[in-house]
Amino acid sequence: MRLLIITQKIDLNDDILGFFHKWVEKLAEKSEKVYVITSYLGEYNLPKNAEIFSLGKEKGLGKMRRYFLFYKFFLSNIKNSDGVFFHMCPEYVLAAGLAAKILGKKTLLWYTHKSINWRLRLAEKIVDKIFTASKESFRLKSQKVEITGHGIDLQKFQITKLKFQTNSKSKIITAGRIAKVKNLDLLVEVAEILKSKNFNFFVKIAGTAILDKDKDYLENLKQDIFKKKLESYIDFCGKIPYKEIEKFYQEANLFVNFSGTGSLDKAILEAMACGLNILTLNEAFKDILPEENLSSEKPQEIAKKIIFLSNKEVDSSLREYVFKNHDLNNLTSKIIKFYG
Repeated sequence: MRLLIITQKIDLNDDILGFFHKWVEKLAEKSEKVYVITSYLGEYNLPKNAEIFSLGKEKGLGKMRRYFLFYKFFLSNIKNSDGVFFHMCPEYVLAAGLAAKILGKKTLLWYTHKSINWRLRLAEKIVDKIFTASKESFRLKSQKVEITGHGIDLQKFQITKLKFQTNSKSKIITAGRIAKVKNLDLLVEVAEILKSKNFNFFVKIAGTAILDKDKDYLENLKQDIFKKKLESYIDFCGKIPYKEIEKFYQEANLFVNFSGTGSLDKAILEAMACGLNILTLNEAFKDILPEENLSSEKPQEIAKKIIFLSNKEVDSSLREYVFKNHDLNNLTSKIIKFYG
């Protein structure tokens, strides 16, 4: 089995896409050879049978140069490949999907995002199959879609110590891109309530603001924290490289997620695998988590549930759910099986 993989980034230090490095490792383990075309190449440590071709975004190459390199690498490797795996890049499906089909190569797109645009609509027509994490992760109706679960590396995300400790400071964390859709202003409001109740807690927020509007949102959050005198209760710890993110989870007691995206958030699953209690507003988890781990947007209700969950032993079935439904080894086996 020889597989051509096309992706946005290979970088162990990336806080958002760093996870895909392990996907490539696993696919290489199950293949004779993998060829990887990536727009951006950072730190990596892949098996010898994984050959990497960078389009040079990390070197500042422009779009025209990158597209020229893409076709050069694609045409030189497609003939030796049994199929093409497009990871989160419908635009590259449009660029190369038809050529792959003409050459008789099977094509698979992995896509997890609620947005639907013309590129995705066209890409859906071209590829043979689409894998996605949940029904909320791909919102374009298509008979080509198969729900496979996320790919969580359960060797990386493990329970390393007892999380249940009474009469100690509750370590509350959340992780992800800093943006208004994440509802972090609600977390600040809840922290003020917890402080008023003399609850012993500390909040750490991992992630960065990318867009200008997100940077403005982050600055407003910091100003609000200052006004409410919560500086000693809330810390923005910035970008945490993916290769170190499990330590961030393992040192906490409770993971909160107030995102309004409605998609099955990978960070929540990683936290579940590490043995944390979970509190989320995300509707995608309503049939997965018990009622005690779900909340409305009412600050008082959220505060009450945080206090309750901070003094509750973690249900071991949370990690078991991730193992049964979102294990990376199972996902990569499904990918390889598709190509036959």
